Amino acid sequence: MRVVVTGATGNIGTSTLRALAADAGVTSIIGLARREPGPEWASDDPALQDKVEWAEADVTDSDLVPLMRGADAVVHLAWLFQPTHRPAVTWDANVIGSARVFDAVAEAGVPALVHSSSVGAYSPGPKDRGVDESWPTHGWPGAAYSREKAYVERLLDTFEAVNPGCRVVRIRPGFIFGRHSASQQRRLFAGPLLPGGLARPGVIPVVPDLPRLRLQALHTADAGEAFRLAAVGDARGAFNIAADPVLDPAELAGLLGARTVRVPARGVRAALAAAWSLHLVPASPGLFDLAMEVPIMDVSRARDELGWTPRRTSREAVEEFLEGLRAGSGHDTPPLAPGTGGRGRVREFATGIGRRP
Repeated sequence: MRVVVTGATGNIGTSTLRALAADAGVTSIIGLARREPGPEWASDDPALQDKVEWAEADVTDSDLVPLMRGADAVVHLAWLFQPTHRPAVTWDANVIGSARVFDAVAEAGVPALVHSSSVGAYSPGPKDRGVDESWPTHGWPGAAYSREKAYVERLLDTFEAVNPGCRVVRIRPGFIFGRHSASQQRRLFAGPLLPGGLARPGVIPVVPDLPRLRLQALHTADAGEAFRLAAVGDARGAFNIAADPVLDPAELAGLLGARTVRVPARGVRAALAAAWSLHLVPASPGLFDLAMEVPIMDVSRARDELGWTPRRTSREAVEEFLEGLRAGSGHDTPPLAPGTGGRGRVREFATGIGRRP
């Protein structure tokens, strides 16, 4: 079996490559990325070295059809989170880029397409019970990330209607964490002003107790396994994936050795909005709103029909992320490059913190 993976050097991409390479039925993997990884990216895994070929490609302007011809499945993971201050840039990469990937899949005659959607594609929903995959996917209009994920869901609706012979799977994960993604996620969401040492238990004394702050998380390796199952199996449709337990302020406080303090969500949002406007943090206030609004997902369909069960709890995923944050961990790929000290943070400031990818 031959599988093409877009966005192969990212957090989910590297885990998906590892899961696919471990599958004896997968004989060839094409990793598409704007920049190829460094020489050490697969040093610990001979299967990765044997099965993965790299091709430099940008979903916004590269000719993708020749790269997809002969593939048995395409796993579309390429996604741009930044710059939040220039949503036209992320729209071009995420929406127009996804449309080009889907068109290439159709033209190349690939029989299966697996797309990485998100809990962020869902419309606002309940926090006290799980919603299944039939919950509306209209997103949250205040966050570009959510708008783009929801719009791509509509593109997939059209793709399925026009290409009934192509098996389409939509994976909708919760928040994905792991050790090797720690430096990248700090750069994407917290920026250069966050010291890694703050992730040490007992350093942060309090966590805001926001009643609607209830999030689902999973480990990046478990996410990669879900994409492998979707690519090599015969499942169709949408699948929610997340691990237990649901993370609320009390759980987060426990991870950080802190206590919870009730504060108004409006005040937290105002502080974030001010920091974002001043280009002190890259995460927009719209992402905060989205975190408050996304529903809790029911993941039973992934267990029953995809055969997916997470091996790590959400707490373990976040604990590993916090360890990586303290250590400045990463991976030998451009998106996941480890923290490089003060010089690297100066380069982060040079990007405008939310102004450039």
